Amino acid sequence: MRIPKSWVPIMAKRIIDNLIAREMITPKVPVEKLIEQADAILLDELMVEDRLNDEVRVLLKKHETDIERNRMDYRKLFDLTKQKLVKERNLVL
Repeated sequence: MRIPKSWVPIMAKRIIDNLIAREMITPKVPVEKLIEQADAILLDELMVEDRLNDEVRVLLKKHETDIERNRMDYRKLFDLTKQKLVKERNLVL
């Protein structure tokens, strides 16, 4: 995640406060609950790349001996595998 986790609640609060101030939304639940939900959604979206990186590491770990035996560039394989998964799953990073 490129943004520190400690920033996520601050961002969520600012987004919700801004939407309310501009009258773009009218909360039907307590604002605190709305901020908590926005926080959870933001955190989940920001962690997509972290989860993908973990998955790529697991995939490459299965082929570790082949990678070493053929003297392949791990970083390049990592990037190519990640790009392929992003394209297959239509992810936005």
